[in-house]
Amino acid sequence: MMRWFFLPLVPACLALAACSSVEVGDYAGNAPAMVPQEFFSGTLVAEGVVKNRGGRVIRRFTADIDARWRDGVGTLEEDFVFDNGERDRRVWTLRPHPDGGFIGTAGDVVGEGRASVAGNAMFLDYVLRLPWRDGTIDVGVDDRMYLVSEDVLINESTLSKFGFRVGEILLTIRRLGDT
Repeated sequence: MMRWFFLPLVPACLALAACSSVEVGDYAGNAPAMVPQEFFSGTLVAEGVVKNRGGRVIRRFTADIDARWRDGVGTLEEDFVFDNGERDRRVWTLRPHPDGGFIGTAGDVVGEGRASVAGNAMFLDYVLRLPWRDGTIDVGVDDRMYLVSEDVLINESTLSKFGFRVGEILLTIRRLGDT
């Protein structure tokens, strides 16, 4: 009998969950304007942490980024150094999409990522292939970047597998100069 009492609440909860979804367009009026060709240009440095699914920081890192654009296509060369001395490299290629966003590819990205830009925000969704035990594992990444000043960007990334959050990355990116 008690189950029937909660049944009418299910559609209301689903509707509330759908309404609470944040989209890049929600930031359309915010400044400073995020223009990837301007922010991701020159020398940048990133500093951040990786959290496990429980929210505990499990790694710290820095990354030197060399970013440039040629014929409308962006290249971001990211060289990571983790707190345990491990090094990694990711090279992103960003190609403009007719909708005003970008298609992003990298060596450890499965397929293509889709980036959308509005106001001071840029959201990038992609699947990242990570080393795991004796093989690899593919995780979804919901990357949300917010320009807070001309030279500083805050990035929060949620990592998920089968729809469940398995980790998080928080970082700042600072522009050091144009090349």
